[in-house]
Amino acid sequence: MPYLPIDPADVGRTYDAVIRVNSQSGKGGVAYLLEREYGLSLPRLLQIEFSQVIQRIADATGKELSAAEIRAVFDREYVSVAEPLRYLDHRAQHNADDGRVEQLAARLVVDGVERTLEGAGNGPVDAFVRALRHAGGLDVHVQNYHEHSVGAGEDATAVSYVQLRIGADRSVYGVGLDPNIVTATLKAVVSAVDRAIAQDFLEKPDFAPRCATASV
Repeated sequence: MPYLPIDPADVGRTYDAVIRVNSQSGKGGVAYLLEREYGLSLPRLLQIEFSQVIQRIADATGKELSAAEIRAVFDREYVSVAEPLRYLDHRAQHNADDGRVEQLAARLVVDGVERTLEGAGNGPVDAFVRALRHAGGLDVHVQNYHEHSVGAGEDATAVSYVQLRIGADRSVYGVGLDPNIVTATLKAVVSAVDRAIAQDFLEKPDFAPRCATASV
C-alpha cells in the first residue's frame, strides 16, 4: 500500500495517537517526539545513546511506545536516578582574592547519609567535578555540555545535558531539570555519576574520610 498523506482527524485519531516508536524506528523519531511533545532538545550523542535504550525496550516487548511512554523511560533513565548519590543543594561564591575562581560547597545524600563536598574551579560545574574527584576519587571529567530552557518567563525550566568522560575511554550522559540553570547542571553531573556506577564504569565512592558529614 502506498504511503498517503492524511489528516489523523479523518480517521478519528490524533497526532499523539498516530506517531509512535517501535523496534524499527530510528533515533530521529525518538528525539522528534521528545522535542515536539515536551520541548526536550537532546544533543546528537544523547539521541544515539537514548535511542538504544528505547530500542532494547521495543525489542523486548514487541510493542510500540507512545510519546508519554518514551518520556517516562527518559525520566527513569536520566532524570530520576538518585542512587547512590542524590543532590540536595549547593552554595557558590567567588574567591575574594581571584574573581575567576569559584568556591562551591554541595550537599549530597550518599547511600542515605548526608555529606558536604567542597571544591574550587573556574565555575560551579568545574568546582563540583573537582570536588567529586578529590573527595571520592572519581576519575570524571566534563566532556560535553548542553542546556536550554523549556517554557518561558517565571515558569521556565532549565534542562542540562552533561556528558562525563570516565577514565580514559568511557562516557556517560546525565540530565538535570531545575528552574536554576546551575542547579540543573549539578543535578545532571550527579545523574551521570549514578549511571556510571550502575553500569560499572565507576566504583561506588566513599566520601566519608575527606568531607563533612551530617545525619539526614
